[in-house]
Amino acid sequence: MASKSKLIGGSFLLEQANTADVFIPEEFTEEQLMISTSVKEFMLKEVQGLGIAKVAAMDAEKDKDLVMEVFKKASALGFCGVSVDEKYGGMGLDFNTSLLFTENLALGFSFATTIGCQTSIGSLPVTWYGTEAQKEQYLPGIASGERGCSYCLTEPGSGSDANSAKSRAVLNAEGTHYILNGQKMWITNGGFAEVFTVFAKIENDEKLSAFIVEKSFGGISLGKEEKKMGIKASSTVQVFFNNCKIPKENLLGERGKGFNMALNILNSGRIKIAAGGVGGMKYGLEKTIEYATQRIQFNKPISDFGAMKQKIGIIAANTFAIESGVYRIGAEVDKKHDELLKAGSSGNDAKINSMREYAIECAILKVIGSEAVCNTADEAIQIFGGMGYSMETGVEMAYRDARITKIYEGTNEINRMLSLGEFYKRAFVTKELNIKKAGRTVPAAIAQNFNPFKSGMLSTEFMFVNNLKNLFLIITGAAGAKLKEKLVDEQEIVMNLADILAMAFIAESAFLRVKKLGEKAGTDKATLDIKTKLAQLYLYDALDTARKAANNAIDSFAGGVQKFALKRLVRIMLKSYSINPKDLRREAADYIISKKSYSL
Repeated sequence: MASKSKLIGGSFLLEQANTADVFIPEEFTEEQLMISTSVKEFMLKEVQGLGIAKVAAMDAEKDKDLVMEVFKKASALGFCGVSVDEKYGGMGLDFNTSLLFTENLALGFSFATTIGCQTSIGSLPVTWYGTEAQKEQYLPGIASGERGCSYCLTEPGSGSDANSAKSRAVLNAEGTHYILNGQKMWITNGGFAEVFTVFAKIENDEKLSAFIVEKSFGGISLGKEEKKMGIKASSTVQVFFNNCKIPKENLLGERGKGFNMALNILNSGRIKIAAGGVGGMKYGLEKTIEYATQRIQFNKPISDFGAMKQKIGIIAANTFAIESGVYRIGAEVDKKHDELLKAGSSGNDAKINSMREYAIECAILKVIGSEAVCNTADEAIQIFGGMGYSMETGVEMAYRDARITKIYEGTNEINRMLSLGEFYKRAFVTKELNIKKAGRTVPAAIAQNFNPFKSGMLSTEFMFVNNLKNLFLIITGAAGAKLKEKLVDEQEIVMNLADILAMAFIAESAFLRVKKLGEKAGTDKATLDIKTKLAQLYLYDALDTARKAANNAIDSFAGGVQKFALKRLVRIMLKSYSINPKDLRREAADYIISKKSYSL
């Protein structure tokens, strides 16, 4: 019997989830789907309704009034209060529903960045860390959209190394105000925000603190709108603080705890990037299918050609698998939140710690989701051909807009290292993950080619998923034993290991979804068949990615007998997966083309 989820982040690697405990997108309620539809309809009408040419040409500085007009319309529908509790005027959505909201923001192009910042990193610091007085003062205006908000962490000299920030706040002689001086850059919504969450060091502290800063406090000046590669209609400016007086009571959270706060807020942003990526991939499929079925070459639509079907099949498989992982973890965050509340945690602590619990999975999803949506945009241009390169169709805009997702909320390189670093911390420092128990079972699992579902539906696929997990543990253990504390400096190896970890999690999520659907009465067999094939296609490519990453890692640290033995394990555990990828991609593409969209 598969074990029940213990709501521990990273435990997917060591334990087999019970399908009954795994949330799948097919389980969203009618109310949740209505929220999803309302966001989608708004974006189609108010953003895309402006026309692709208009949206593509929009500039945050030149078209500020138009951007703010759309922002106010979104605010009137309550969109700015997604993450804010109802008592403060918000919608009070659970986390998984907020991910569904974020998925559909993707149809808003650059505007998705504007509203996404307001509902995520802009409002969450006060929502999660604010005192009751701070919430009452700021959240109603943020939820209504009357007060735009932004998040000020990055500086010219501190990006990934956020704790090296130079901004300083000094308590005045009267002890009533902090005097803030410093410079922040890449501040989304900074051009119109009225409320800023600003990270700075107090006096000679080594660690950051956080403050709620109002534009009306004075001592704040803004740089010009940045001229960016993409997301051009969103506001991005530098913010300068020159003797800005901040009331002492506007310290947010505890002194010196700002860095931890920033990381936890970014965990939320990371999984939301993946959710937005899912929305972008679905939209990309819809637009490419629309074009491919109308574009005639050699007397037939290009959607009939195998090369086009291959691209559509790969995009669909990525969408299905990543979507499965996003909502699996979104539901786990909600369950952890409820568990913590029942155990006596405060509302703030429950929100903070439920999000922190899944830092590993959030980092994985951010990396894989952002890379998949960028690939989708690239392939969309290829399917459109010359028209894709032209500004007329808007496809090149999608390419430019998507590219930032691999950079913000921590670069993908940082997130790969974060996922592995967090695993090490939980396994060997805090001991939250029982790595010793896993170490005892891995040899037997290798000998038996362990499969938690020894027979029946998808038994071969789950064998491969568990082999991915066990191979990660074996190579990670060998690298750690050989390099010890130097492993952290071998970033190439760390990123290889992170890729194996990611493939195990995303592939498992896809097959748990399919298995649960297969066990559910009334599941449409034709739809289940397509979803199964999409999961199989994802695993086929995931095994290739893992083989390459495993061999790269082994070649980078091992030698002699150890190298031979580890590479032999790779060949055994990640042996050939006998499916016909061409036929499966064609079948998946034919199904999606017949539906004219990703309608799974």
